[in-house]
Amino acid sequence: MKLKSPWIVLAAALAAGPVVAQEMVVKIGHVGPMSGAIAHLGKDNELGARMAIDELNAKGMTLGGQKVKFELLSEDDGADPKQGTAVAQKLVDSKVAGVIGHLNSGTTIPASKLYSDAGIPQISPSATNPKYTRNGYKTAFRVVADDVHLGGTLGKYAVQQVKGKSVVVIDDRSAYGQGVADEFEKGVKAAGGTVTGREFTTDKATDFTAILTTLKAKKPDVVFFGGMDAVGGPMLRQMKQLGIKAKFMGGDGICTAELPKLSAGSLTDNQVVCAEAGGVEGAGKKTLEQFNANFKKKFNTDVKLYAPYVYDATMVLADAMKRADSADPAKYLPVLAKTCGFKGVTGDICFDEKGDVKNGALTLYTFKGGKREQIAVVR
Repeated sequence: MKLKSPWIVLAAALAAGPVVAQEMVVKIGHVGPMSGAIAHLGKDNELGARMAIDELNAKGMTLGGQKVKFELLSEDDGADPKQGTAVAQKLVDSKVAGVIGHLNSGTTIPASKLYSDAGIPQISPSATNPKYTRNGYKTAFRVVADDVHLGGTLGKYAVQQVKGKSVVVIDDRSAYGQGVADEFEKGVKAAGGTVTGREFTTDKATDFTAILTTLKAKKPDVVFFGGMDAVGGPMLRQMKQLGIKAKFMGGDGICTAELPKLSAGSLTDNQVVCAEAGGVEGAGKKTLEQFNANFKKKFNTDVKLYAPYVYDATMVLADAMKRADSADPAKYLPVLAKTCGFKGVTGDICFDEKGDVKNGALTLYTFKGGKREQIAVVR
């Protein structure tokens, strides 16, 4: 057989054009309640992740000499623990490089074991129950302060600033709601106050007449609710119907732009005091305001609550991959754990040995004229 001249082979190769390095697809999972009562918050989270992914792909990144294309795999956990573990397993099977989520503590905590077993890093942008990062999983991180800080700060505020003499507590029995209510109660007692009544409901309830009537007899100055805005709004409406004029306090679950609408306009100016697990001060305000403006321009909707934290969580994940020069979880996880000084739109991000954000801020808010208004940023 006659062999081809090496010059002919070279000419054919040149004619075919340069060899293009294969693009590496890096899958990032996102999980939140895309259906159910708080689907508006789940969608807000998804859009925060989408914004980060789009920016990362527009800027371009190379890992190990290969160009990277990030792909977002978004799943709906319906704020249900069983559904949460099912979609977590789905993401594990899809071999995602990392997970942003879940939104609720009740779904984040059980799902975290699956991610830990698979060695996949998980950053929650919103789960505040302390148990999440206290199970010893090296894969679990969060970019917001936990309920010990949030609930405790609100408890002290209820006694020291609101001057609540009779403080009553309601929780929705979820991991988040009960957890933040417990910490609030501890904060009240630590500040020398008294919790005169404690009741519970569910995260799907719509009628609170019985428990509110019981608590009305306590003549409360403060009603604290551990739960989400979809329940808190109707509860506020029924408080007004029963003539309960107490301050209504809660964590980030009720601290949303949707609360006035969900209360059917029944909340009065300065009646609500709530805290968001996060916050920026000084020059950081301009950065966050610019993010909010860009978000509105891109999606034609306002930020509801957690989108900036989801955006930061996604960017922190990608930054760790860049520093490790790898999307392999085993290689970039140790680098992620050492993250410190990352400049996010929600402030500087630095993880402690548990995976919690160091020196986490809280922002206290109230509502005036149906709009959320900042009271103060505390640490």
